[in-house]
Amino acid sequence: MTGPAAHGDEPAEAAGGTQDAGVPEAPGDVLVGVDPQDFPVPALAWAADEAARRRARLRLVLALPPHDSRYADSDHRRSTARWAGETALVAAAETVRSLRPRLPVVTALLDGRPAEVLCRLSEGAGLVVVGSRRLSRAEEFLSAGSVVVPVSARADCPVAVVGRPGHAAGGPRPLVVGIDGSTHSVAAAAFAFREAALRGTSVRALWIWRWPAVPPAEEGDAVRERRRLLAGALAPLRSAHPDIGVAQEVLRGHPVEELARASADAAAVVVGRRGRGGYTGMRLGSVVHGLLHRAECPVITVPSKQRE
Repeated sequence: MTGPAAHGDEPAEAAGGTQDAGVPEAPGDVLVGVDPQDFPVPALAWAADEAARRRARLRLVLALPPHDSRYADSDHRRSTARWAGETALVAAAETVRSLRPRLPVVTALLDGRPAEVLCRLSEGAGLVVVGSRRLSRAEEFLSAGSVVVPVSARADCPVAVVGRPGHAAGGPRPLVVGIDGSTHSVAAAAFAFREAALRGTSVRALWIWRWPAVPPAEEGDAVRERRRLLAGALAPLRSAHPDIGVAQEVLRGHPVEELARASADAAAVVVGRRGRGGYTGMRLGSVVHGLLHRAECPVITVPSKQRE
């Protein structure tokens, strides 16, 4: 394996990639966050496949959080952390090169908290991909290195969270998308249709309703109304993508439970996000937050307004 790049403030140059000097951006880059303590092989493989499908560049980014200057050996700690980061970027680039030899790859070693760096870079990216460490809910908010929840909540582009190795590859399975008629769910559906076109797969659109207690005679009318709303929400997308197979279903139950169940047979679950938020009141939504813990395939969150 090729050794790490030289120390210093410049971004690292990794084997199989090119130096991302000044962090140049290309429209539609697939951006991957690299964690040296939990090397994200499933996320790298998934992101490499996605970049190849999009004919996009893959950007591997590793962020070094601010060091604590109270320690007498803080400079040594910082130097060690930078060396470890450079080594991880080299390994990440070589992993991608072994999977996709012709894929253009650039790398960057940057100063800053990982979530903040990825959110800043997301403005010029087509997709951000992060690995899932399956942190507890407390760890998500208290860990300086946690990126899944804050990036999913605040990024300017769609974010894919990739966890278990067995679900890293897309394959022929459908893309599941949750629809409820809201603007953000329609944005998620639009993303799902575009993604299905890239993958040559189908879309499974689910309208999940936590029904109130209603007389049995009225339940049939309620279901038919939801089916009508679902069909109306999907009609423009079906017209724009006539070659994509679509399954439309109205289900009764809790959205997290039903989407998590559907994730077992999905290439990915796509859900909308209401807006941008900080650590207080993430605005990520309980459904998305629950899916990040329970889904058995990648979860892709889509902001309401995104660059095409």
